[in-house]
Amino acid sequence: MIRRANESDVSAIMALLLQVNMVHHRGRPDLFKGPATKYTEKELRELIKDDSTPVLVYLDEENRVLAHCFCVFRQEKNSALMTDVKTLYIDDLCVDENARGQGVGQAMYAHVHAFARQSGCYNLTLNVWTLNDPALRFYEKCGLKPQKIGMETIL
Repeated sequence: MIRRANESDVSAIMALLLQVNMVHHRGRPDLFKGPATKYTEKELRELIKDDSTPVLVYLDEENRVLAHCFCVFRQEKNSALMTDVKTLYIDDLCVDENARGQGVGQAMYAHVHAFARQSGCYNLTLNVWTLNDPALRFYEKCGLKPQKIGMETIL
């Protein structure tokens, strides 16, 4: 089952956020602190109440959170350059490391895709770090294509 997150999901989501952080920390310890989480429990509690930042969770048959997806509605308005299309941005999608390869991520992505369409969005976007090759392959398998590429040189 996939539904909006609520207060009872906070500790499980925090554990998943830690898993996400550690993937990034192991790949780029020069940029990502570890162990850490993107949000505090207090920030997460506020975020899940906000309709402009829906957080979804995937529950197994025993109501354990196996995945989360943090979404953000975005829309440029009155820009001289950009059109004002409505976008659903996936800020974070994580499947518990013990549930990967079981179709949980595909189910979550399909649900979010349908949610974006039902919400009147023009597109669905996300960023993925190149250090996370499994995530890159997963998103490509879901049909996503590069929109823009961030580049760096370390000084």
